[in-house]
Amino acid sequence: MTLKSIELNSFKSFGKKSVISFTTPITSIVGPNGSGKSNIVEAIRFVLGEQSMKSLRGKGGVDLIFKGSKGMSSANRASVSITFDNSKKIFSFTNSGLGVSLDYNEVTISREVFADGVNRYSINGAEVRLKDVVDLLASVNIGSSGHHIISQGEADRVLNASNKDRRAMIEDALGLKVYQYRIREGERKLEKTLLNMKEVQALRREIAPHLAFLKKQVQAVERSRVMREELRDLYKTYFSNEGTYIAHETNNLTHKRRVFDERILSLDERIESLQKTKTGNKEESIFIKDIREFDRVLSDIRLEKDEVARSLGRIEGMILGIERQFTRLPDTKERALSQSEMKSFIGEIESHIDDAISSGDLTHIVNILKNIKSRFTEFFSDSHKDEVPRPKLEDNRDYIELQTEKEKIIQNLEVIKEDEKKILVKIDELKQKESDLHSAERDSERVLYELMREKNEANGDLHSLVFQEDKLANIKNSFEMELSEAGVIIGREVMEYAHTKLDVFQDRGAQEDLRRKIERIKIKLEDAGSGSGGEVMKEYEDTIERDNFLAKELDDLNKSIESLRILIQDMKGTLDKEFKNGVEKINKQFQEFFSLMFGGGSAFLSVVMEHKKIRKPSEDDIETEGESEEGEGTELGFERGIEINITLPQKKVKDLHMLSGGERSLTSIALLFAISQVNPPPFLVLDETDAALDEANSRKYGNMLENLSKYSELVVVTHNRETMSRAQVLYGVTMGAEGASKLLSIRLEDASVYAK
Repeated sequence: MTLKSIELNSFKSFGKKSVISFTTPITSIVGPNGSGKSNIVEAIRFVLGEQSMKSLRGKGGVDLIFKGSKGMSSANRASVSITFDNSKKIFSFTNSGLGVSLDYNEVTISREVFADGVNRYSINGAEVRLKDVVDLLASVNIGSSGHHIISQGEADRVLNASNKDRRAMIEDALGLKVYQYRIREGERKLEKTLLNMKEVQALRREIAPHLAFLKKQVQAVERSRVMREELRDLYKTYFSNEGTYIAHETNNLTHKRRVFDERILSLDERIESLQKTKTGNKEESIFIKDIREFDRVLSDIRLEKDEVARSLGRIEGMILGIERQFTRLPDTKERALSQSEMKSFIGEIESHIDDAISSGDLTHIVNILKNIKSRFTEFFSDSHKDEVPRPKLEDNRDYIELQTEKEKIIQNLEVIKEDEKKILVKIDELKQKESDLHSAERDSERVLYELMREKNEANGDLHSLVFQEDKLANIKNSFEMELSEAGVIIGREVMEYAHTKLDVFQDRGAQEDLRRKIERIKIKLEDAGSGSGGEVMKEYEDTIERDNFLAKELDDLNKSIESLRILIQDMKGTLDKEFKNGVEKINKQFQEFFSLMFGGGSAFLSVVMEHKKIRKPSEDDIETEGESEEGEGTELGFERGIEINITLPQKKVKDLHMLSGGERSLTSIALLFAISQVNPPPFLVLDETDAALDEANSRKYGNMLENLSKYSELVVVTHNRETMSRAQVLYGVTMGAEGASKLLSIRLEDASVYAK
C-alpha cells in the first residue's frame, strides 16, 4: 500500500484545486517562508482526522477555509482528499457492518469543513463518521497525529518530554491505540459511572436536609426570617463587589479596545505605504535605462575604434613595405623606381592578398602565394637592370604622406580610447546605483513582513479582547437578572447595593462561592413556603421512597465500578506486555541509526518506574462501599516512564542536557526514525526535521532517508540542499500574484537533462 496523491480545495492558502502526486520513494516540498508549504503538512493532518485546531494553526473551522485575495474570491468550505493504493486489499474495518466497500484498487479519504465549523468525512465517496476514518487508518498503522508525521518540533519534543509523556509517544507509535482506545472507553465509562454516583450522592445529600426540614416544619417561619436576613447581608456584599468589578472591567476593556484599534490602524497605514512604494518600484528604474543607452554608445565607440585600428594597421603595413623596399636597394647605384611603378606593384600584390583572404580553398591560396613570390622576384630583377643612385627614404613623398596620416590616426585612436574609458566609468557608476536601489527594496520588503507579523499578532489580541467583552456582557446580563430577582425577594433597597463602589473587590472565585451560597438560601426559602400539613406528609413519603431508590442505585453503580476496574486492569496488563516487546524492537533500530549518525556509541530506551503524587481527596470525592478512610492527604504511587540512555563515541557525555544542539537533533532524529520502523507506516512526512543540521550531518541524514525510503514512502518538507538532492521529485510552493499558493513540480532527472 502506497500514498498516491493528495488534493486540496480552498484549504488555507490554496485557493484553487491543487493536486500533489506521489510516484517516487522520496518527494520533496520546498518553498520560501510564507508560501504555504506548511499548509500541505497540515492538510495531511486534517484529512487524517486531526481534531486539535492548535495543531492546524487555527482557532476554528473558518480559519481553515481560503479567505480570498485581491484576485480571488473567498470560499465557503474547504476540503482535502488523500488517495492510497489498495491493490493488495490491506485496508479493513473493525466494524464490518459499516456499509462502505473497500474492494477497490484505490481508497480515497476526504474531509470537508464548513464556515460554521461542521465537518464531513467520506471514504470512497460514502459519508462516514470520524471514528470510522480512525478505525480504517489504524489498520495500516497510521492515524490523525501519529508517528507518521514528524516535525522539527516533534523531534525536540521527544527529548524534552517527561518520561511519562515519552511513554505515551512510544505507545502511540507502537500501534497500541486499540488498547488505549479500549482503556479510555473503559475509563470514560468508569468516570461517567463515578459521576453518576456523585450525582446520586449529591441528590441524597440534597434530600437529607429537605427531610429534616419537613420534620421541623414548625420552625419554617423562623428559619425563613433568619435566612432572609442572611440573604440580605450576602446580597449587599455580592452586589457591591459585582457592580465595582463590572465598572472596572468595562473601563479596562474600553481602554484596551482603543489601544488595539489605534495600533491596527497605524499598522495598516504603514503597510499600505510600503506596498505602494513596492508597487512603484516594480517599474524599470532609470538606472537600467541609462545603462542600456550607454551600452549602445559604448558599442558604437568600439566599432569606430576597431575601424580606426584596422586603418592604422593598413597604413603601418604600407609604411613597412616602403621601408623594406628601400632596405633592399644597393648601397651604390640602383635604378630608381617611379611612384607609378611602385603603386602599380603594391596594388597588384594587394589584389592577390585580398583574393587569398576571400578564398576558402587551400590549394588556391598556395597558388596565389607562389604567384606573389614570383612577382616579387620578377619586379626586383627588373629594378636592377638599370642602376641609378639609391634615393633617400626621407625624400619619398608617399612615405611622408603615410607617416602624416599615421600620426593623425593615432591621435584619433587615443581620443576614442579616452571616450571609451569615460563611458565605462559611467556604466560602473550606474550599476552601483542600481545595486544600491535593489538593496533598499530588500530592506523595505523585510520591514513589510515584520509589519504583517505585528498585524497578525494584533488581530490575535483583538480576538481575545472580543472574547473578554462577550464574557463581560454575559456577566452584566446575569447581574441585572439577579438584581431584579433580589428586588422581588428582599425589596427594592437592594438596588442601592449595586451602586456602592469599592476601592478593592474580591476575586471571581470568592464571588462565585458567594453566589452559590445565595442560590442555596433562595432554594431553601422557596422550600420553606410549602403548603398544608397533608401536602408536607405526602412530600415526605415521596422523598423517603426516592431516597431508598437512590440507595439501591448506588449499590448497582458500585458493582459496575468494580467490574470496569477489573476490565481496565486486564487491558493495561496486555498493553504492558506489548509495550515491553515494542521497546525491545525500537532499541535495536535506535542503536543502528544512532551508530550510523555518530559513527559509533550506544543508545537505548529503558522503562523506569517513577513516584507520582496522589492528590488529597476532597469532601466531594466519591466514597464507594468497602473503601478504607485511611490514606487521607498526599500519598506516593508509581507510574511507568521511558528514559533515553546514550553514550557518544570517544566522549563521556551521557546526559541529554549536555548534548550540543546538533547532537540533540541527530539523537532525536535517530530515535524518531527507529520508532517509525517498528511498525512502518505506508508513508512518513518529515517537516523540516533537518533544519538544525550542518553540511556533514545533512549527508548522514540524507543516507538515512534513502534507507527509510525502502520501507516507507517519504514526503520531505525542507530547505536543505542535501536533502533535496535525495528526492526524485521536487514540488515548489510559491505565493502567486493572485494571493494564493501555487504548486510547481519537476523530476530531478528531468532537471538534469534540462541542465545539460
